[in-house]
Amino acid sequence: MGYRWHLRLKMAERGMFATTELRPLLAERGVVLSREQVYRLVTGVPERLSLRTLAALCDILDCTPADLVEPVAEAGRAARRAAQPAAAPAGPAELRPVRARIISEAGEPR
Repeated sequence: MGYRWHLRLKMAERGMFATTELRPLLAERGVVLSREQVYRLVTGVPERLSLRTLAALCDILDCTPADLVEPVAEAGRAARRAAQPAAAPAGPAELRPVRARIISEAGEPR
């Protein structure tokens, strides 16, 4: 399962286009982040996000967490799993490489 992060879109809908506008608004709500952290939060996709920060963003942008985070199914991974049949575990003989056979121009094995 993956997700899309819509913070930049929600900021634009509110007329906020610079990451520097967000920092003081977060600080007013008790979320103190560095300039770099705010920039990464807006321009990237966060792997971890505190509930305090999420709640502050929702308050600032007058939205819900569902407006900021959109869950999406990872099609490639799910499709690959569905297409591959379950294989039986390989035994020791199946793990050995197959020896190459050299064939002469006449088509006979050497």
